[in-house]
Amino acid sequence: MKSALKVVGLGEVLWDVLPGGKQLGGAPANFAYMASLLGDQGIVASRVGQDDLGNEALGRMRGLGLNAAFVQTDTEHPTGTAHVSLDAHHQPTFTITEPVAWDFLEFTSAWEKLAHEADVVCFGTLAQRSQASRQAIQSFLGAARKATRVFDINLRQSYYSPEIVRSSLDHAQILKVNHEELPILTKIFRLNCGTEVVCAESLLRAFDLQLVCVTRGEQGSLLVNRTAVATHPGIRVEVADTVGAGDGFTACLVHHFMRGESMEKINEAANRFAAWVAGQSGGTPAMSADVRQQFL
Repeated sequence: MKSALKVVGLGEVLWDVLPGGKQLGGAPANFAYMASLLGDQGIVASRVGQDDLGNEALGRMRGLGLNAAFVQTDTEHPTGTAHVSLDAHHQPTFTITEPVAWDFLEFTSAWEKLAHEADVVCFGTLAQRSQASRQAIQSFLGAARKATRVFDINLRQSYYSPEIVRSSLDHAQILKVNHEELPILTKIFRLNCGTEVVCAESLLRAFDLQLVCVTRGEQGSLLVNRTAVATHPGIRVEVADTVGAGDGFTACLVHHFMRGESMEKINEAANRFAAWVAGQSGGTPAMSADVRQQFL
């Protein structure tokens, strides 16, 4: 395994408009940034508008050390935004603008080359809400046959369907789902399972996955592969907001999974990393070299 992997966040990039101001976000972009913090080459494959917010997003990505060469520019549609409100427990609710630039992703020759070269591709359901972007994402995944494909499901509002979920799982090797989304999957696929472990095992078998992760917020996480089950109780932290914490979890999980670490070590590292993100504001917080070393 080479030391730095080519890790692609495929899908939406947008500005999260938080009570304290706007932060660059979108799960794939957050994931790519978190992967770069861990020493891999984070690449964003998305689309922004030819507008001030788009130019600012590109500048911000480059300033964060991300490769933005595969972020397309749309001359007709605006850069994406999501207005974020936080409840008393600092949990976010997103109101996502549409249609925006990332609803019109295109599978270009440059994207095809990137797909062939990628070591990891992480994608979700939100950017597949439009037919154009869904086709582009599915084409990218079809071309990324040597990559480990991570389906971080991220169900938002009504921007998903059983067909989108099923086709995404058919492309995936790793599924990450939270404890609130898992019952939705069991309903979609009519799984008869009484516990999270049984549900995860059922999904693992049904879609020939290598790993299923169920995150439980402050209660930690569950990992299930073909031979083992690992649980973690979570890490207590003073929460600033939870925006990007799940994406940090996914990035850290993938970083250690790709390096053949044990289920227990993956679970511990990913929970600690997610807790660190939750203690910061926004989905792309800065990290010192000393803090970074703790997660490697």
